[in-house]
Amino acid sequence: MARVFLAAAGLVLGCLGPAAVLAATVAVEPGPEALRKALARAAPGDVLQLKAGRYRGPVRIERPLSLVGHPETVIDGGGAGTVITVAAPDVVLRGLTVKNSGASLEREDSGIFVTVAGSRALIEDNRLAGNLIGVYLKGPRDAVVRGNRIVGRKDLRVNERGNGVQLWNTPGSVVEGNEIRHGRDGIFVTTSKQNSFRDNRFGELRFAIHYMYTNDSEVSGNVSRGNHVGYAVMFSHRLTVRDNLSDGDRDHGFLFNYANRSQIVGNAVRGGAEKCVFIYNANKNSFRGNRFQGCAIGIHFTAGSERNEIAGNAFIGNRTQVKYVGTREVEWSVEGQGNYWSDNPAFDLDNDGIAERPYRPNGLVDQIVWRQPLAKLLLNSPAVQVLRWAQSEFPALHPGGVTDSAPLMAPPDGAGTTER
Repeated sequence: MARVFLAAAGLVLGCLGPAAVLAATVAVEPGPEALRKALARAAPGDVLQLKAGRYRGPVRIERPLSLVGHPETVIDGGGAGTVITVAAPDVVLRGLTVKNSGASLEREDSGIFVTVAGSRALIEDNRLAGNLIGVYLKGPRDAVVRGNRIVGRKDLRVNERGNGVQLWNTPGSVVEGNEIRHGRDGIFVTTSKQNSFRDNRFGELRFAIHYMYTNDSEVSGNVSRGNHVGYAVMFSHRLTVRDNLSDGDRDHGFLFNYANRSQIVGNAVRGGAEKCVFIYNANKNSFRGNRFQGCAIGIHFTAGSERNEIAGNAFIGNRTQVKYVGTREVEWSVEGQGNYWSDNPAFDLDNDGIAERPYRPNGLVDQIVWRQPLAKLLLNSPAVQVLRWAQSEFPALHPGGVTDSAPLMAPPDGAGTTER
C-alpha cells in the first residue's frame, strides 16, 4: 500500500514539474539590496512575502513567482527608469506600493512594465503613485490588472504625462476594478484585440478610456467623472460599449471616430458636457437603451457617418438635442421604435407609447445658424417666426436631416441607469 501511495505522489509531483516541487514561501526583510538579492535567489514558483518597509528599485523579474506585499511595503524606483519589469510568465504582483519611476516617455518609464514574455501576469490590489506610466502591458497575452489604485503625476503638462494603464498588442488582457486619477489618460490601448475594460473608475484625466486600433473588445460598467472626455473610441471595430457612465465630463461623454460595427448599449451621460455624444465618420453602429441628459448638445452627428441604428434611447434636457449639419435624410427609428425626446410636445391618442407625429429635431433655422452663427441675432425676429411656422405647416420645406418617425412618449425602461 505504501508503495502505491509513493508512486501516486511521485506521479502528481511529476505532473506539476520541478518548479512546484521546489517552490517555497520566503519572507523578505526590507533593505537597500534586499529585493534584488531575494529575486536572484528565488526559484520558479516561489512566493516572496515582503515585510513592511522600503525596498529599492528598479528590479527585474525573470522567472515565474509572486511578490506579495504588506500594506506598508514600498518599492521605490528613486526617480529613474521603470520600478518593476516583468519578463517572465505567470508572475503575480499583489499588495505593493510602487512609486517614483523615471519621467521619460521615450523610455516608457513605468511603475510596472510587463514585457512580451510576461503573459498571464496578475497585477492586483497594488497602489501606484508618482510614476510616469502606472502599468504598461507591452505585448503579453492574457494579463490581468485588477483592483489597483493608480495616481498619476500632475506636476507635468498634460502631454508630458503618462497613462494610468497603457496596453499595446496584448490580446485577451483584462483591466477591471481599478481606480485611476491624474496622469494623461486612464486607460490607453492601441493595436490590440479581445481586451476587456470593466468596472473601473476614473477622475481628473484627459480621457478616461482612449481606444486606438483595437478590435473585438468590451468596455463595460466603467464610471468617468470630471474628465475632459469620458470615452474616446477611434479606429476600432466590433466593440461592445455597455453600461458605462459619464458624469460631469467637460467636452464629450462619448466620442466615436471611425469606430464601426459596434454595440453601444445602456450607457449614460449626465452633468453638462458640451456634447453627450460626438459621432464623427463612424458607421454601422447600434445605439440602444442609452440616456443622454443635460448636455449643450445631445448628439453631434457628422462627417458622413452612415447606417447607424439609433433607437430606444432617451434624450433629456439637452439644450440642442441633435446637431446634424447635412441635407441627407436620416431615419432614427427601427422597427416602429424611435427615441424619447424631452422637448417633443407630442400626443399619443391611441395610447401605444408612440407619438402621433414624427419628431424632427432640426429645421431650416438650425441649419442657417450652424452655417452662419451671426444669424443668432435674428432668432426672435418676425421673419424667423414666420419661417418656423411655414416649415411646421408645410413639411416639404424641411431641409432634410434627422427624422424620428416613431418617437417615444416616455424614456425606455432602464435606459442608461445612472445610479452609481
